[in-house]
Amino acid sequence: MNALQSLPIPLQTVLLLVASNVFMTFAWYGHLKNLSASPWYVAALASWGIALFEYLLQVPANRIGFAQFNVGQLKIMQEVITLVVFVPFAVFYMGQPLKWDYLWAGLCLVGAVYFIFRGG
Repeated sequence: MNALQSLPIPLQTVLLLVASNVFMTFAWYGHLKNLSASPWYVAALASWGIALFEYLLQVPANRIGFAQFNVGQLKIMQEVITLVVFVPFAVFYMGQPLKWDYLWAGLCLVGAVYFIFRGG
């Protein structure tokens, strides 16, 4: 963790958010592939177990990031990272087709990033 603390706050925040999003994505959607034959409560318990690791990264990411970003900026940053993590997960892990809609959603997020970070 000391190596992480030596990095600039924005980079610390992004790295922790990316890592937490990997766990989040598997917690929310991985059970659709791996536990589809199991009862929903088994999937829920497995997801909660995975989500614990998400929170162990997400909470410090937001606390560290809040030293430099406002809560709106942290939220939009989270949404961009979510899409960046989700698209490869959906395509490569879940076997979903790569669709233009991901690009259009990303462009909408570019607009959100502009408005939340423009300083106005």
